[in-house]
Amino acid sequence: MKKVSVALLTAVLAINVANAQEKNYNRWAVDLNGGLAKPARTLTPGFSAETFENLHLDGGVRYSLNNKFGVKGSFGYDKLDSWTNNQDVKAEYYRTSLEGVVNLGRILNFENWTSVLNVQAHAGGGYSWLRGSFDGTDNMGHLMAGLTGQIKLHKRVALNADFTVIQNTQQNQNWDGQSVTTKSVFQGTMFNATMGISIYLGKQAQHADWYSEESNTVNKLAELEDRLAAVEGKLVDTDGDGVADYLDQEPNTPAGAMVDTKGRAIIDANKNGIADNIENYFEQNFGGDKGTAAKADPNAIKDLINNGFVAVYFDFNKSQPSSVDGINFINTYMKQNPNATVEVIGYADAIGNKSYNDKLSEKRANTVKNILVKSGVSASRVSAKGKGMDTSASKDSDMARKTARKVLFLVK
Repeated sequence: MKKVSVALLTAVLAINVANAQEKNYNRWAVDLNGGLAKPARTLTPGFSAETFENLHLDGGVRYSLNNKFGVKGSFGYDKLDSWTNNQDVKAEYYRTSLEGVVNLGRILNFENWTSVLNVQAHAGGGYSWLRGSFDGTDNMGHLMAGLTGQIKLHKRVALNADFTVIQNTQQNQNWDGQSVTTKSVFQGTMFNATMGISIYLGKQAQHADWYSEESNTVNKLAELEDRLAAVEGKLVDTDGDGVADYLDQEPNTPAGAMVDTKGRAIIDANKNGIADNIENYFEQNFGGDKGTAAKADPNAIKDLINNGFVAVYFDFNKSQPSSVDGINFINTYMKQNPNATVEVIGYADAIGNKSYNDKLSEKRANTVKNILVKSGVSASRVSAKGKGMDTSASKDSDMARKTARKVLFLVK
């Protein structure tokens, strides 16, 4: 019969062992308890155990199927040697059990008012045996049920207090060791009152005993809020130039100054949307009537254009440019480089809905294309497309919004 008890414990350990741990919580726990036992019946006339004075020990391994239900394999021991008639009679009661466990705290939503208190119910049955002053061993089966209160001490440990009732079947000897005179199917009753600890196993932050979908959602929201706060911190633009501080290589540029994508000041004295150093380079290599364009490095000019240093800007909600200097620059370049083609790319700021801004950016690109064609650039060498909102520019910075309302060029 002892082989049966070992098999029961082995079965509990093997349940769902092939399944991976639920990523949100741990499933395994070890419960260790000690306390007092009181045999209630059946007792020989003259014997009684009116108080809990007998030693009880038990331990078990528990597996949570989810955060509401689980199974448990346990082993219990009772040493019966305290009788009200002071008789020197000793007996030892052993049991091994397989139980179902119901996590009442999660079913009743304890998490709405506490994170450290919990209650579980358990019930099941198994094999038990009694040894005493009689010869041999009284083997029997049993049914049992109990209630366990829990206090969470740590994510790995909880304090518990348990009260369990055990009902034996076909018990042939009284708890005091004398033979039963009047037999019935349900013969012996035992009460156990214990305290102990639950030790949680696994890699996750919490065990199924304490896991709730609501608290997990709250934790995730808190995590997202922290991440959002970190992102918002990175978007701080102290000098108001439209470039966040963490990208800004010149964080002290004057308010309203034109800057590049790294926050470096671009001097544009005539405010025509083209940096003065670019205009100077253009003037030196493309200006005048002495054919100095031959001295220019076409690849350098091309790189400057393609990197966005030549732009055409627009007023809010307008498709006509506020200045044509950038267009003139491209027009001159195209005439000096007859094999080049150019793609005109329109943008809008982040004010307004996406659909409207997509159309507005396309209108701006086509407007610039048409001006280039009317200026003498072959239509076959110019294409146009709108790319909608320039999301790299801060929506909350007026200067950034101005630089977002633009047309850029891609020369090939």
